[in-house]
Amino acid sequence: MSTTIETPPPARSGLLPRVVGLARRHAGELVRFAGVGGTAYVIDIGLFNLLFLGFDWSDWSAKIVSTIIATTVAFAGNRHWTWRDRRGSAAAHRQYALYFLFNGIGLLIALGCLWANNGLATVWPQYFDTAIAKNLAANFFGVGLATVFRFFAYRTWVFRHPKLAEAPAG
Repeated sequence: MSTTIETPPPARSGLLPRVVGLARRHAGELVRFAGVGGTAYVIDIGLFNLLFLGFDWSDWSAKIVSTIIATTVAFAGNRHWTWRDRRGSAAAHRQYALYFLFNGIGLLIALGCLWANNGLATVWPQYFDTAIAKNLAANFFGVGLATVFRFFAYRTWVFRHPKLAEAPAG
């Protein structure tokens, strides 16, 4: 009589299983982040288009103002809902300063996409010098890339876990 020992199948490695694992571990905060971000996104797009199309502001000025206002709304939502358990003793003004810094970098990412679109508009104006192309560049590609950056920046540096935030630097 022989006994066989069954070994579990090897764990999958690679980018997709790691992403799925991260998404499962952080599902709650991802959903809250998406809700707050979705609200801020609607505000950002609405103000951008109101200023750009309705009041004939430049695309850059409209994007800067709409982002600043949407950032303030998103900060309140993320501080009081997404990462409410991470507030700890951190002062709101310190968190807002970091939040605003990382949103500034996110704005630069969105403006970089708008800049690339405007460069392409000099070559193919029929495709890239349109309100739709500017919206896609600033509000789809730019905001999309910036959102990935901001999620990790917020959870790592702005809304740190209280135990990590209060640990002495070594």
